[in-house]
Amino acid sequence: MKLVTAIIKPFKLDDVREALSNIGIQGLTVTEVKGFGRQKGHTELYRGAEYVVDFLPKIKLEIAVDDSLLDSVLETICQAANTGKIGDGKVFVVNLEQAIRIRTAESGPDAL
Repeated sequence: MKLVTAIIKPFKLDDVREALSNIGIQGLTVTEVKGFGRQKGHTELYRGAEYVVDFLPKIKLEIAVDDSLLDSVLETICQAANTGKIGDGKVFVVNLEQAIRIRTAESGPDAL
């Protein structure tokens, strides 16, 4: 099992969620986060005053997947979240040692 963490632009959330649903992903966790990468924020003008936006709003998705679905999940996220512009985001994959469904006590891939 793997834990896939994706950082994407907020307006791409619905596209990514729908695309993942189409390949059979039944659950994911969504968190609103702020951060920056190579783009290092930007300056904006508000009521005539210029200010720096250091941290940009992003969406963090966390998805526990069976190893057999990993490649299709990664491809789906990358295609659905891509705008071709800086700041599209990143995807991280880490090993998931154990998963347990609290209600039924199922464990491993059955818990996903």
